[in-house]
Amino acid sequence: MGSSYLLSVDSGTTATKVALFNDKGELQAISTQEYKLITPTALAVEIEAETLWNAFKTGVREIIKKAKVNVRDIAALGISAQGETLILVDREGKPLRRAISWMDSRAQEEAEILDSEFDKGKSYRMTGQVKLVPTWPASKILWIKRNEPGNYKKVYKYLLVEDYLIYRMTREFACEGSLICSTCYWNIITERWWDEMLDYLGLSEGQLPEIKLSGEALGELTVDAATELGLSTNTVVSMGGLDQACGALGVGNIRQGMFSENTGAALAICAPVDKPIFDKQGRMPVHYFVIPHRHMEHTFTTGGMVLRWYRDMFCQSEMDAASRSRVDPYDIISQEASHVPAGCEGLVMLPHLQGAMAPEANPKARGVFYGFTLKHTKAHFARAIMEAIACIVRRNIDVIESLGIKVKEIRALGGGARSRVWKQIEADLTKRPVVTTMNEEAACLGAAILAGKAVGLYKSIEQASESMVKIKERFEPNSENSDVYDRSYDKYGKLYSDLCDLFSKEKVAE
Repeated sequence: MGSSYLLSVDSGTTATKVALFNDKGELQAISTQEYKLITPTALAVEIEAETLWNAFKTGVREIIKKAKVNVRDIAALGISAQGETLILVDREGKPLRRAISWMDSRAQEEAEILDSEFDKGKSYRMTGQVKLVPTWPASKILWIKRNEPGNYKKVYKYLLVEDYLIYRMTREFACEGSLICSTCYWNIITERWWDEMLDYLGLSEGQLPEIKLSGEALGELTVDAATELGLSTNTVVSMGGLDQACGALGVGNIRQGMFSENTGAALAICAPVDKPIFDKQGRMPVHYFVIPHRHMEHTFTTGGMVLRWYRDMFCQSEMDAASRSRVDPYDIISQEASHVPAGCEGLVMLPHLQGAMAPEANPKARGVFYGFTLKHTKAHFARAIMEAIACIVRRNIDVIESLGIKVKEIRALGGGARSRVWKQIEADLTKRPVVTTMNEEAACLGAAILAGKAVGLYKSIEQASESMVKIKERFEPNSENSDVYDRSYDKYGKLYSDLCDLFSKEKVAE
């Protein structure tokens, strides 16, 4: 096939990244286009669909200019996309209203209606989602039906972000399992639409895109799309996937026994499984993976937002020093934390500044620093935050292993993966190797991997991932820290359980 490049887009909540890779997975150029969300009310979060397309278009043109490659050598384009953001279009493919962001929580009453209408056990086994909440498109569609009947009657297709970008490039309405599994109107076992939910919402299958597989070629760009993007009509558009699933793929987390954590503002975890494994206690959602007919245990919890809060509230001197030295302030914070012994000399933190997410799911939980004395310094508090997030990783691994899924290795991505100190803490506290990879844009690489499979550069998604993902560093657990971290972890768990009664009496801030 000669020199082949793979273009990928990661269409996120507040920014779109476009990246160009060669067929070995080496990054050639990247562009980031930011945008603002629209918040017409306290609960409503929206964005113009055209904003997402324009950010993608601008990013592609910037990439072509930066990389200086012949656009005819760009073999394929893959998509990584945010989940649950809903776009309603008419028969001409034009949006009927602004896209409703996954962050939008106005459909609270509708979520409660659906949660009471459908048996929780059955719903979980159909959709993999442990509870019907305002985030899911099913709740959003019921809100549209009840509050915007005019738009509801005009809807030709209900799309997610990936589906919309595909339509703009190919004029085809297509979707895939990793994104639609959290709509709560798709059955993750049969891989077909859930008729009972469609009937309740008043939808027909004809109002939904055609279901395809991640890594499947959809066809070439239309002439109009190629002109807008500045690409060749020879570029093939590939089915992509959910951003977190693409991120897991982009760090080589492709088999049962592996586990990835993405530490950004939040912490997302993904554990691929050969078949869906449901948690009888309802703690762990099950999602569809980007490798066809495979699934993943996947959830979100508290992540890097806690360290960011610490940086913004207490680290002005570190930020000033970082600005003068042109380094990342987190590097300075990590360096300071590295001088504190494992276990922080008895200081333990509960990082629940916005309530406890998975696996506790307790919105009334609060952040706590426990056990500090006159000997504790600011650096102790930084390290305690890093250890607290590592405790959350271990908690989720404990839940996953209680389901019979052994976790042998952790692949790290996101901003937290840049801190060698933090990753060593994670390895020591979880007692598992933590691996970082060369490419920090894991979701973009995951989408490129799917595109490479779509045009036959690789025979399978697994082969593409193994060829294109390169290991950067491996952090082995330090057995010398095992006992002290076991004690810290036990204290972390007991501190949370002992405070639950007090948490329950707190009023949740609006």
